[in-house]
Formats: sequence, C-alpha cells, structure tokens
Amino acid sequence: MRGRLRQVASSLQAAIRLRRFSRRTATAPDWFVDKSHQEDAQENGDALRQNCWGIRVVFDPSSTNYYKWLMVVSLAVLYNVVFVLGRAVFWELNISVPALWWTLDYVCDVIYILDTLVHAHEGYLEQGLLVTDPKKLRAHYLQSKSWKTDVFAVLPTDLAYFWWWPFDCQVKVPCSVIVRLNRLFKLPRLWEWFERTETDTNYPNVFRICKVVLAILVLIHWNACLYFAISYAIGFGTDNWVYNLEGPKNSTLARQYIYSFYWSTLTLTTIGETPVPENDAEYLFVVADFLAGVLIFATIVGNIGSMISNMNVARVDFQNRMDGVKQYMAFRKVGRELEARVIRWFAYTWQESGALDEERVLSALPDKLKAEIAIRVHLDTLRKVRIFQDCEPGLLEALVLKLKLQVFSPGDYICRKGDVGKEMYIVKRGRLQVVADDGYTVLATLGAGSVFGEVCTNSIIIIICKYLLTTMLKNKASQVP
Repeated sequence: MRGRLRQVASSLQAAIRLRRFSRRTATAPDWFVDKSHQEDAQENGDALRQNCWGIRVVFDPSSTNYYKWLMVVSLAVLYNVVFVLGRAVFWELNISVPALWWTLDYVCDVIYILDTLVHAHEGYLEQGLLVTDPKKLRAHYLQSKSWKTDVFAVLPTDLAYFWWWPFDCQVKVPCSVIVRLNRLFKLPRLWEWFERTETDTNYPNVFRICKVVLAILVLIHWNACLYFAISYAIGFGTDNWVYNLEGPKNSTLARQYIYSFYWSTLTLTTIGETPVPENDAEYLFVVADFLAGVLIFATIVGNIGSMISNMNVARVDFQNRMDGVKQYMAFRKVGRELEARVIRWFAYTWQESGALDEERVLSALPDKLKAEIAIRVHLDTLRKVRIFQDCEPGLLEALVLKLKLQVFSPGDYICRKGDVGKEMYIVKRGRLQVVADDGYTVLATLGAGSVFGEVCTNSIIIIICKYLLTTMLKNKASQVP
C-alpha cells in the first residue's frame, strides 16, 4: 500500500509541476473544463480572415457558415434542375408568371457568381494545415476542374433572348429558356452539399432514402418532359401513343404535366400498361426508356433495400446476441428464474440505450478524442460525488477516463452482503435501494451522484485529494510576494 501511494504521489507531483508551468506560460483556459473555448474557436473559424476590401478573403470549408452557403447554392441548382427543362417544354408554365421566373432566374445567377468567388477562395489542407494565402487558393482553384464547370454555369447564354423572346412561346417546343441548360453544370455543388449533410446528420440512413426519392422524382420529371417534347415533334393527337391536346381538359397545364408524369412513371418502373407505340421513333424511345428504367430503378431499389437493412442493423445484432445467450442458457439449464432475469436485462438495456456498445463505437477514435468524449459525458456526474468535490480538475479528468458504464435492469442485485468489493460504483441515473436480509425492508435509497463500494479504494482517493489540495495551497502561497 505504501509503495503504491509513493508511486501515485510522485506521478501527481510531476503533473502538478507541469500544470504550474503551463499556467505561467499560457493564458488560455483548460480546454477540457472550459466549454467556451471550443465555441470561441468555432466562431473564429467561421469568420473571414480579413476584411473583404483588403482583398484577403478565405472561407473555411469545415465551418458552419460555409455549409449554410452550400445549402443556398444547392437550392439554386435544384431550381434550375427542375424548372429549366420543365419551362422549356410546357409553354403554359413558362408564360404563366413571367415576373416570378425573371426574378428567380437572375437571383440564381447572382448566387452562382458569388459561389464562383467563394469557390476560388475556399481554403484547403496542406500537410494538415489550412492554407489561407489568397494567391495559393486561386492557383489551387485554377488547377482543379471546378473552375471549368463554374465558368460554364455562369456563361450569359440569356443573351439569346434578344433574338428569341422567352415569353412568346405558344404551342411551341422548346421555349427559349432552354438556353439556360448550362446552369446544370453546377450540379457538383449539390452533390457536395449532399455528402456534407450525410456526414453531419445524426440520421444518415433517413437522409439517404430522401436523397434517392428526390433522384427518382427528378428522373421521372425529366422523362415526362421528353415524352411531351416527342409528342410535339410527332404531332399531338396523331396516334394513340402521343399526347392528345384536343379538348378543354387536355389543353390545361395541369392535365398535360400530370399525364406526362404518369406515363413516365409507368414506363420507367415497368409496372403498368402504356399505349402501344405506332411508329419507329416511338418504339425507339420506349425501348430506351425500358432499358433505362430497368438499370436505374434496379440500382435504386437495391440501394433502398440496403439502406433499410442498415437502419435495423443494430437491432438485428442485438437480437442475435440475445438469441445466443438464450441458447447457451437452455443448453446449460440455468433455470427459468435466472433466464427470465437475463432476458429482462436485455430488454431493459435495449429500451434505455439501444444496446450501444461504447467501447466498440469509440474504438476507431484516437485517445485524445476518446478522452474529450468521456469528459463531456461523465465529468458532471463525477463532480456530484462528495468525496471528489475538493479535487483538482486534472484529477477528475484522469479519473473519468477510468469509468465504465454498466446498465442494471429493475430488480437486479448489484452486490450482496459478504461479496468481495473490487469496484466503486457511482449512480449516474436512476435510484437504488439498500435492503435488509429479508429482501423487502428498505434501509436507504441512493440517487444520482451517490457512491457505494468506496471502502476498498477510499483511502487512496482521500489521500490523493488531500495531497493535491496541500500542493495547490503551497503553490499559491509561494506566489505571494
């Protein structure tokens, strides 16, 4: 016991000397204990390096503001993906609200131009450090392929409106808005936002499913536009396969789009009967649609199936472990009462924490990040314990790394009279009852922050805390002039 105490005391003396030296040389607070330090660092990372007119502007790709800007750019891209081809084919849509389309078109163009400037001053990592030199950033941007797509996306193809007025389109396909198809070159920014969101969200499988559903709707929309354009090229109402424009209902925008979308859905999914083609062009288009539908939708359905399976992988793994324990208990004939307690523990563990294995989840992280997570999770609980209230934060940080989370179901006995004590327990959540030998008489009730089992380790902990307190007082006294 004395040798162990000397070893602990010597290590703590070295830690105290290191802490005292760091306090003299550094002015920043302890990163582990002071939560505001991380928030300040985040705010500083989000800010621009210098003023805009200086012209030294650097955007950190990992900042929250950059992610929000990507979301704005993605909305502009999605607008062009849906409405450029839709307005080019369905003339009623294009001439319905000209002022709104003018406004949205050129607001999106302004966003594209601003994004090109942001992209040109986007910081990148070089040997683990963020490059902030504007000249290097622009050179790096020009060496990539991104600048080509950015430039193509903002080419002023709208100049064709001087010769081809966009709102004189009546029963004519395509309308002049088709010249804005170059705006789709900005699609990589939409993929970038998708990848960033999928990485940051706490529900990645749900987001993946939503992303696949969006891709399906866009593909059906584009195919519906192609069907309506081919119907115009062949002639509306010339046969049973093309769209029939005659009649008050068929001439409305709603009926035109809904029927085209319906036809496109049936063709690409190959789950319904469509009108039989009557000429070579129609046959070729339908064959191409069937092939595209089989390839694309087979891939999409397979991805959705794997996503749904991944959403239940934790439950399946937990169920397999519980089944293995059940088989073992049945083979060893442990008894119905003990078997019921084990099954009850499994059910309670899943209900409370989803059978989360913290050690396996955090095994891929480096020790530094493991320590930070453990401190954030357990430090507040450790501070509630009375015997640790006089200890320095450094000791609490060291102790919190040794804590192991254990879950007990209602009715379980954590320890019994006469058991050899090897662990000290701290109640994080829930309530415990100390009962007499009869199992019914309640002697005491323990809540969050309560401690038991400290008899085997209490002497060492108290000595360490007193030693730290004495050393701290000596250090403070030595600094008094």
